Amino acid sequence: MNKDDYTTVVDYPVEFAYDPEQYMPIGDLPSGLQIEINGNGWDLLRKYFNINESPFIIELENPARQNQIQTSELKRSLTDFLSPTQLLSILDDSLSFQIDRIQSARLRPYLDSTSFSLATNYRLISKISFDPDQITLRGPSSVLENFEGEFPVFLDENRIDQNIEKKVKLEIPKQYRDQLSLQDEVVTVSFNVVNFLEGNQRLNLVKRNFPNKASLANEDEPILFYYLVDSREVEKFSEIEFEAILDFSQRNREDSTILVRVSPKPEYLEILRIVPEKIKIVYE
Repeated sequence: MNKDDYTTVVDYPVEFAYDPEQYMPIGDLPSGLQIEINGNGWDLLRKYFNINESPFIIELENPARQNQIQTSELKRSLTDFLSPTQLLSILDDSLSFQIDRIQSARLRPYLDSTSFSLATNYRLISKISFDPDQITLRGPSSVLENFEGEFPVFLDENRIDQNIEKKVKLEIPKQYRDQLSLQDEVVTVSFNVVNFLEGNQRLNLVKRNFPNKASLANEDEPILFYYLVDSREVEKFSEIEFEAILDFSQRNREDSTILVRVSPKPEYLEILRIVPEKIKIVYE
């Protein structure tokens, strides 16, 4: 081992030097460099097993502008660093990495649809609002781009049957927690809901554009519609006489049927179904 003419290949440790206040690596950085060296047996043994050997420092002034470095650029400084051991060759052609500039982004919060549900027959009747209405997130530029300008908020509420105003703790998605930080820790979520009442009603039959030789099969059969109505509009709803409109000009010529259309149809009404949904036309 005391001889001075041994040759071996080692995975020599390297470290990247950059300003950590301005840059952050995405994923793991290369930790070693495959090199062929010649020298004293004991020196090579220490380098092979990384015993008390300082890593070779690769300085990057602006790492966000490059994603790899050619090892040929390192040969002179690495040769000096390894002296008196002689560097014969660098087996790796290049070292690849991704180091992004750290930036701040202001994102619009949005309510994750899987984090809440409304009670049966309840409807959202207002815009979902947030306070603050923007969330500041800091981290590597490429990671911030994955959010596409929006940040998810998780309400954790089920079967909501009353207006909501709730303080929610913000959480960075698990896969980004080591890379990102939040300026805002809490956001207030607000929105209003209303109950829709369920019911059914018989419709007055109105025929339009029927020729004399055409009529409806089972014309005396009642036509019902099943609905949900905004509970705030029940009185207004009760004053309306609803009609089943059957327009001959809108018939299906292939099977001689007409779809039943309910009129009027105010915005506070949801039609669940009409029975029968369509009626057969018969000809004399």
